[in-house]
Amino acid sequence: MSIINIKNLSFEYDGSFEKVFENVSLQLDTAWRLGFTGRNGRGKTTLLKLLMGELEYTGEIISSADFEYFPYAPADAYFAADVIREIAPQAEEWQIRRELNLLEADEALMYRPFELLSNGEQTKILIIGMFLRENSFLLIDEPTNHLDIHAREVLAAYLKRKSGFILVSHDRAFLDACVDHILVINKMNIEVQKGNYSTWNENRERQEQFEQTQNERLKREIRQLEQAAKKAAAHSDKLAAEKIGFDPTKTEKTKGRRDFISKKSAKLMNRAKSMENRIEKNISEKSKLLQNTEEASALKLSPLKYHSSQLIDFRDVSLCYDGETVFSGLSFTVCRGDRIALCGRNGSGKTSIINLILGETDGYRGVITKASGLKISCVRQSSDSLRGTLDDYIEEYRIDETLFKAILRKLDFSRELFSRPIESYSQGQKKKVMLARSLSEQAHLYIWDEPLNYIDVLSRIQIEELLKASEATMLFVEHDKRFCEETATKQILL
Repeated sequence: MSIINIKNLSFEYDGSFEKVFENVSLQLDTAWRLGFTGRNGRGKTTLLKLLMGELEYTGEIISSADFEYFPYAPADAYFAADVIREIAPQAEEWQIRRELNLLEADEALMYRPFELLSNGEQTKILIIGMFLRENSFLLIDEPTNHLDIHAREVLAAYLKRKSGFILVSHDRAFLDACVDHILVINKMNIEVQKGNYSTWNENRERQEQFEQTQNERLKREIRQLEQAAKKAAAHSDKLAAEKIGFDPTKTEKTKGRRDFISKKSAKLMNRAKSMENRIEKNISEKSKLLQNTEEASALKLSPLKYHSSQLIDFRDVSLCYDGETVFSGLSFTVCRGDRIALCGRNGSGKTSIINLILGETDGYRGVITKASGLKISCVRQSSDSLRGTLDDYIEEYRIDETLFKAILRKLDFSRELFSRPIESYSQGQKKKVMLARSLSEQAHLYIWDEPLNYIDVLSRIQIEELLKASEATMLFVEHDKRFCEETATKQILL
């Protein structure tokens, strides 16, 4: 066990208007299972790169640990077993087999070419190699993006048996299942708490509720003090005017009247000044509240309403690739207002079903009926094709610029990003561009293929709330268990 000591860390990218980190100080224990989350673009991957020494910074990062970053890029290894030994040269055969068993992976994976493995299988091989490496502290950057729900549960159980890692993830159920500390990049600071995501979220909600109550109390007190101060100052001014305009031949000739009025006026003025000081103090206290409260404005979607209830119908559909059956005897119907989650392990044919609906796959058997004139808005898994500026993207898809950018702003896009090339965006920001485009489109049916990869938790919750409140018809593939439970009206299990 050792400590990772971060002192006064500051960093900014060349040409950026804002610093990513400024005078950040943290102490992290290498024995922790540390979950790392926060909104897209706040610097999670950047912090991992700083720990790896890949970026220049000011301040200090002091640690005796050997940092290893996931995803690891093999240098020169052909078989999966070679990749493991490249990462962990001292690993024994029995250790590799033990780890494969813990991840429910077939031992035959070791003797297959690494490049031919699925993304999920590659993830397992790389994770095994990293945990078998001696004296390493792992920086695991979003390992679940290519894993189905079952594989995520298996990986969570595997990670719970381990220690000594930082895990970047936005999957709430996954974080809850395997971490014992949480690291969060807030709007104004970075905090570390003991517990999992749900523990942190409960603490955050309690803190925000307390601060909201304090904020309302201070606002009421400030208004009352301001009114009282105005009255005291006005009364003081009036008395001062009487003192200055005093005529003893026309008014009461009581001895010492001028001194009495002067003292009373000064007393009222001092009272007004005291109230002003209290107002300033309350305003100062109020400014310290709710600084980390995240704004999550409600999203809107305006789907087209199809004239009949049935939009898509599959009857006894089977699909084969290269002589191998992907699925067979599949029957289901998509009706207006359905939100259907396609569920199943990787390779079970979920994306193939989407391709069949979009007319991008041939060679199936059975009957697929698609409503005439059906307008579909689709979000694909990969954002690799995104290029150019947002204006280019808007022109390509012919979407409403004002609506599109308003949705991006609600998804925590800064105005600075609007003028930057899309290639410079984080993976989460690219995915938000694709989602905002789909939400800007009017369609009868929305088809989203793993839309939440890299998307931060708060944005996931915004989309959940949108879909539950909307009458949109949707077919989606998503491995975030909590998102599916919250939004799907039906599930199709492959």
